[in-house]
Amino acid sequence: MEFNATLVVMAAGMGSRFGGLKQIEPIGKGGEALLDFSVYDAMEAGFNKVVFVIKKEIEKDFKEIVGKRIEKKIKVEYAYQEKEDLPGGLVCPVTRAKPWGTTQAVLSCKNVVNEPFAIINADDYYGKSAFKKIYDQLKANAEDYCMVGFRLENTLTENGSVSRGVCETENGYLTDIDEVTKIYSDCTYEKADGSTGQFEKDAVVSMNMWGLQPNIFAHLEEAFAEFLKENLNEPKKECYIPLVIGDLIKAGKEKVKVLVAEDRWYGVTYREDKDAVVEAIGKLVDAGLYNNI
Repeated sequence: MEFNATLVVMAAGMGSRFGGLKQIEPIGKGGEALLDFSVYDAMEAGFNKVVFVIKKEIEKDFKEIVGKRIEKKIKVEYAYQEKEDLPGGLVCPVTRAKPWGTTQAVLSCKNVVNEPFAIINADDYYGKSAFKKIYDQLKANAEDYCMVGFRLENTLTENGSVSRGVCETENGYLTDIDEVTKIYSDCTYEKADGSTGQFEKDAVVSMNMWGLQPNIFAHLEEAFAEFLKENLNEPKKECYIPLVIGDLIKAGKEKVKVLVAEDRWYGVTYREDKDAVVEAIGKLVDAGLYNNI
């Protein structure tokens, strides 16, 4: 029996620190965006459908620049994350400028995803091994969730601080994620409460690459509703997938297998990152890893 698995690409964010629509920023030699390389790697691993989560305001440009190209290679569907799309008749406050975070992004897919799926950020490069690991795990285990983590030192930039979820594990399963909003190129950090310190270079961090089962949607609906009860009128608060999954783990409702990719992650957090990422991806193309992209 054929195993169906979907790749969900979260591409609704506008990239405030980058300063533009970095989801479709040309990176490859043929004008490809980073997400083109992710889709290529996912297809090679075995995924047979892609769902792009976007906002209506970028739909025309996204489909023209990216969608038409990828639709020739794999089945593509779209889901739309809009700040006004709230449950229970709630009305989005006029002070709200952005959507409500990754929990809402994944929830927007509930009507188009009915099979095991992986989620990724549109503006990250995860590498071939990451997609192979997550696909194989989804195929082998139809109950547990999973995630692919990366070594902290392989995810940093010289151009400023980054936000990372530092993972705690036991017997190969996730027990907690420490969301740290400012980590610098030397692995020193500054937390929201003002505390500082330094992580080990090989600490495992989440880059929002999760392998999930369709039952996650019921969990997300409940968590998002609870979040809105407390934060509806907070204009910048967002409901993040790692925090929801962390609560599910602590409540004993779900288990998450941690897979570790030793490859280097690439991403364009800041505009100054682009040249280095273009060079790195160019070397991978020259090495023959993406001959048919």
